[in-house]
Amino acid sequence: MDNKFEKIRADFPILNQRVNDEPLVYLDNAATSQKPLQVIDEVVRYYKNDNANVHRSIHTLGQRATDEYELARQKVQKFINAAESREIIFTKGATDSLNLVASTYGETNVEAGDEIVVSYMEHHSNLIPWQQLAIRKHAVLKYIELTDDGQLDMADAEKKITDKTKIVAITHVSNVLGVTNDIKKLAIIAHSHNAVMSVDGAQAVPHMSVDVQDLDVDFYSFSGHKMLGPMGIGVLYGKSQLLKKMPPYQYGGEMINFVEKFDSTWTDIPWKFEAGTQNVAGAIGLGKAIDYLNDIGMDNIAEYEQSLVSYVLPKLLEIDGLTIYGPHDASIHNGVISFNLNGLHPHDLATALDMEGVAVRAGHHCAQPLMSYLGLVATARASFYIYNNRSDADKLVSAIYAIKEFFKV
Repeated sequence: MDNKFEKIRADFPILNQRVNDEPLVYLDNAATSQKPLQVIDEVVRYYKNDNANVHRSIHTLGQRATDEYELARQKVQKFINAAESREIIFTKGATDSLNLVASTYGETNVEAGDEIVVSYMEHHSNLIPWQQLAIRKHAVLKYIELTDDGQLDMADAEKKITDKTKIVAITHVSNVLGVTNDIKKLAIIAHSHNAVMSVDGAQAVPHMSVDVQDLDVDFYSFSGHKMLGPMGIGVLYGKSQLLKKMPPYQYGGEMINFVEKFDSTWTDIPWKFEAGTQNVAGAIGLGKAIDYLNDIGMDNIAEYEQSLVSYVLPKLLEIDGLTIYGPHDASIHNGVISFNLNGLHPHDLATALDMEGVAVRAGHHCAQPLMSYLGLVATARASFYIYNNRSDADKLVSAIYAIKEFFKV
């Protein structure tokens, strides 16, 4: 299987460059993935041949653009196994999707004294919308604790989710700790208390098979740019019976049925939530990214990435003075690895790694409550994807050793 993944690298032209006179090793995939030629070419093809506004034009280009846009929706539906394509809403990204849920379902269903349950590992995109909703509605925001190795404390989850809980909003995969949460079990707990389950899937969908019907989640949000697609396109999945009852998120063209002088009515889902001119090229590019991932196979991707983690995590754990956050057991640690090197600020560590050609992230990773929970200000973070290999892993390890030697830490 490794040979198959080595051939994949040739599809990513951006990797064929040197940074600071060193071959580029791109390990910032949790922030955004690179794009294969197939996706780049598809976006260019659309703009060269079919560019038109969708749903509005009778002419040929408009019809072609509409067909391609709706085909992309169907690809997303099948990719996450939604029951029907109208449960797929195109957004600007996972952040936009999560805000949509909080501003529509949350706004109309949460009242004073109700509870919203999140966890300490949430990205700001899956925290601030709920935090601000709780403030507006005088609701109670509750946090599920973590275990000593950074996993979600499921026993605490069962205590925190009560009959007063209206929404449980949890990330599927942490963008810091390298853990995958048991969303299916959380959904069972939430539903047993008549709460809805909203999931941030931005770090999950690119790396594993996701079946929203099997998980039985009510809402599931993710971004195109983390899964080989263009920036500026995202997805909200919602159960149709919930979406039908939710008010529009924005108002304008495309989302209306009929407009009178003093009132208006809305069109059906999903278009009720897609006001204005949409990112048609982004949706088509996302559809092509899904084709690319399907050709490889999501189970193959998960297996390959697990093999990389099993290879590199033990090597990192051997480095004296390097602290790894999250589980140290490679079998339950995904391709996001956060770490600090004693005696060196994470930003300095990331800058030094960049001088070695290794691109990693440094900072609080849009997870400041988690940093506070861990007693940290920031970490460095390496994150792997399908075009990374053991050579990239070795370069990360050797670069850290070189930095230790240079800084005498």
